[in-house]
Amino acid sequence: MNTFIQFLITGLRLGSVYALIALGYTMVYGIIKLINFAHGDFIMVGGYALFFCIPVMLGLGLPGWLAVVPAIVICACVGMLVELLAYRPVRKTGNSLTCLITAIAMSFVLENLAQAIPAIGPDPKVPYTLFAETVSIGGVSVSYATIITVVVSAVIMAALYGFTQKTRIGCAMRCVAEDKAAATLMGINVNHTILLTFGIGAGLAAVAALMYVAQYPKVFTTMGATLGIYAFVAAVLGGIGSLPGAVLGGLVIGVVQSGANTYICSSMSDTFVYLILIVVLMIRPAGILGKNVGEKV
Repeated sequence: MNTFIQFLITGLRLGSVYALIALGYTMVYGIIKLINFAHGDFIMVGGYALFFCIPVMLGLGLPGWLAVVPAIVICACVGMLVELLAYRPVRKTGNSLTCLITAIAMSFVLENLAQAIPAIGPDPKVPYTLFAETVSIGGVSVSYATIITVVVSAVIMAALYGFTQKTRIGCAMRCVAEDKAAATLMGINVNHTILLTFGIGAGLAAVAALMYVAQYPKVFTTMGATLGIYAFVAAVLGGIGSLPGAVLGGLVIGVVQSGANTYICSSMSDTFVYLILIVVLMIRPAGILGKNVGEKV
C-alpha cells in the first residue's frame, strides 16, 4: 500500500511540473495556433536564472526560493523577445509551416547560445538544494519539495484559469484565440495580446524550472528539450488549446511514468506514455478535453 501511495505522490509531483509547462504550450497554441517548440528551452533559461540568482538571494539573507521572482522576469523577457524578433515577422509573411520551422530553429538557437556563454558552457551545473527536508505521513516519506510543487502548481493553475475567464486581458486573449479579425474590430491590440501571452507562458516555465530543480538539482542546456516534449504530449493528450486539458494531460503523464517506473520497468515508461497518447487520440482526436472544430470553407 505504501508503495502505491509513494508512486502516486511521485506521479502527482511530476505531473504538476508537466502541467505548468503544458499551460505555456496550450496558451500560445490557443492564441496563434503555433506549436512553440522553443517553450521547453524557456525552462532551461529559468533553470540557469535560478542557478545564478539563488546565491545572490542567500547572500542578501533572503530565502533561496525567492530567486524565482527574477527568474520569472528573465524568462518572460526572453519569451517576449523570441516572439518579437522571430515569430512576429514570420507570422506576417510566412505560413504555418514556416512558423513551425522557426520554432524548432529557435529551440536550437537558445540551447547553443547558452552553451556559448562562458559562465554556462556545456557542462551541467548544480544549484543550491531547495526544500530538501522530508516529512513522514502514514509511513510514507514525502519531501517538502513534493508538497510545495503540488500546492504551488494547483494555485497557479487555478489563478491562471480565473485570469483568463474574469479579467479584461484574459477576455482579450480568448477573443484573439476565437477570431483575430473580430478582436481587432473590437479594439483589441492583437499583437500586444500575443506578446503578453508569450510572456505569461515563459514566466510559468520559470516556476516549473524551480519546481523541477527542487527535485532534481541539476541544470544543463538541453534540459528543456526532454521536459518540453513531455509537456507537449501532455498538452496534446489533454486537448491542446484547453487550459484544464493541459493540467489533466500533465497529471496523467506524470502518474503513468511513475507507475511504469515503480511496477514495470523504468526504460519502458516513455513507451507507455506514447501508447496512451496514441490510444486516446484514436478515440478522441482533439484530446480528452479538446473540441473538434470543423474547417471553415
